[in-house]
Amino acid sequence: MPRVSEDHLTARREQILAAARLCFLRNGLHNTSMQDLIQEAGLSVGAVYRYFKSKNEIISAISLSVAGRLVVQLEELAALDLPLMEAMTRVLDLADEQTGPDGFFPLALQVWSEAVLDPAIGAIVRARYLELRQPFLTIARRAVERGELGIGTDAEAMAAVLFGLIPGYALQRQLVGYPDKETYLAGVRTLLG
Repeated sequence: MPRVSEDHLTARREQILAAARLCFLRNGLHNTSMQDLIQEAGLSVGAVYRYFKSKNEIISAISLSVAGRLVVQLEELAALDLPLMEAMTRVLDLADEQTGPDGFFPLALQVWSEAVLDPAIGAIVRARYLELRQPFLTIARRAVERGELGIGTDAEAMAAVLFGLIPGYALQRQLVGYPDKETYLAGVRTLLG
C-alpha cells in the first residue's frame, strides 16, 4: 500500500479545519457536533478522527493557527519600533481584518464564551492570550524608553491595557458597527495623553 504524502495529510487536516470553521460560524460552537463536522468535511468518521480526537482538539488547532498568525504580525509590528500611536493604528488595522467578512473574530467570540464554561477551552484561550499580549510589552517598553509614556510607567501594566483595547474595539465593531478606527484612536490618544 503506498504511503500518503505529507502534502496530502496537511490538505486533509486543513479540509477538516475549514469545515469546522464553517460549522461553528453557521451553527455555533456549542451546537456543532463532531458528526456535523464530519458531514461538512465530506470525509469518513475514521478519517476525521485520525487527525482530531475531539471538538476541543479542533478548536485548539484553529485557535493556534489564527493566534499564531496574529502573533507573528504583532511581533513584526513591535520590531518596527514605531511611535506608540502609529503602532496602535496598525494594530487596529489588524483588528479590522479580523472583524471583516473573512476574519476570525466572530469565531473568537464563540470560543471566549465556551472558555467560561469549559476548562479545557479556557486553557486554550489563556495560552493564546498570553502569546498575543507579549508583543504589546515590547511596544510599551519602547514607548517608555522614547518618553511617550511617563517615566516609571509599569510596562507590564501598560501592555495589558494596550492589549485590552484591541478586543474592546473589535467587540464594539462586531456588535454595533461603531466606533470607526479614527474615533477610537482619538479616544486612545486622549487616554495616553
